[in-house]
Amino acid sequence: MEKMSAKLLIVDDDQDVLLAARLFLRQHVDIVHTERNPENIPDLLRNETYDLILLDMNFSRNATSGQEGFHWMNKILEIDPAAAVILITGYGDIELAVQGIKEGATNFLLKPWENKKLLATISATLEVRKSKVELEGLKGRQKVLIADQDQAYSHIIGKSAAMMKVLATVEKVARTDANILILGENGTGKEVIARAAHRASRRAGEVFISVDLGAITESLFESELFGYKKGAFTDAKEDRAGRFEAAHKGTIFLDEIGNLSHSLQSKLLSVLQNRKVVRLGSNKEIPIDVRLVCATNMPLYQMVNEGKFRQDLLYRINTVEIKLPPLRERTEDIEALAEHFIDQYCHKYKLPKKRLNASTLKRLQIHHWPGNIRELQHSVERAVIMSEGNVLEPHDFFLSDNEDSRPAEVLPNNMNLEETEKMLIRKVVDKYGGNISRAANELGLTRASLYRRMEKYGI
Repeated sequence: MEKMSAKLLIVDDDQDVLLAARLFLRQHVDIVHTERNPENIPDLLRNETYDLILLDMNFSRNATSGQEGFHWMNKILEIDPAAAVILITGYGDIELAVQGIKEGATNFLLKPWENKKLLATISATLEVRKSKVELEGLKGRQKVLIADQDQAYSHIIGKSAAMMKVLATVEKVARTDANILILGENGTGKEVIARAAHRASRRAGEVFISVDLGAITESLFESELFGYKKGAFTDAKEDRAGRFEAAHKGTIFLDEIGNLSHSLQSKLLSVLQNRKVVRLGSNKEIPIDVRLVCATNMPLYQMVNEGKFRQDLLYRINTVEIKLPPLRERTEDIEALAEHFIDQYCHKYKLPKKRLNASTLKRLQIHHWPGNIRELQHSVERAVIMSEGNVLEPHDFFLSDNEDSRPAEVLPNNMNLEETEKMLIRKVVDKYGGNISRAANELGLTRASLYRRMEKYGI
């Protein structure tokens, strides 16, 4: 038998038992320490980490109650909650040993033992400890990953009236378990708001599972969301939990819910109504306890009228509705958002701190931003990388006038002179990224005259 890579501690007041165990186990285990006096256990555990501790249940002369063993087992678990303890007991103390298992021992061993039985018990207990340590490690890494991911979404930047209204709604609804529907254009930060609601809820310590329904094909919908049993289909080589099971006790975020076909809407509705999932290839219903947050950029109410989205599903998912404003409707937040992204990418690419100048900020504020915050983020990242100096100029953002997605402006039907002048000034100022000198020069005006006209028209 291959030697087990482990460190053992045996605590027993019988010197003969310790000697026999040490001589035998040294052939099969890397390190074996023995101790007669249980009073030394705390010092031993503070100086060493043991994979396994074999602990006698009685130390005093004529003691048979096992209370000493329980006392020292509790001390061990107090110092090292992950410790694996095997209680050593006589044949008449099996009930005590079972009680010990209930109170935290991993296993028990009857003495006098057979060496084969001793090895088998130690081997099995080490496997249990290994699984326990791995599980705790996975839980710890999961918590770190969740914390890191939430940190990336922790900055809700914006002091505009539109965003203050959104945040006030989030604060109210987060404390409940009400279903939330977030509506907004692409790139407006729907997942950021979903995570904010999760962090402010009573489920904040549990998992947040994000599902992009737009990226899941119809054939994979059930297996991805509800899970499957081994053999349910060709590639199902093991049992697997779906996203709803994974989100149990936490929050599940269903993004792009407007993309679901009618048949998939029906399957989702059934799960939301019954709060149970059935894995593919199984008939067993699995209860789920999740907070539901959905999002879409599609006009769900119009889709209901057109028969493209189930009205009963819409009622189920939108107990509270949050509408996110597009970036063009919260231009006062652009400066703070841009500065946040500048800091983020200067740090990421190890570049000196960069900043916006006034004309660049003006250019960013008059751009239409069809891609909203996501487009601004990508534009800032590119500008940070490509700019030569530490001051970001309008041309660093590659916001071509021809590519600006602002709806085309046409001459008013009544050819009103003031409206025409207002339109022309806006287009020229936009063309030069807010550079007043260049705009005034093209318009044949002085800077002062242009400023007066801009003030008059609220440009």
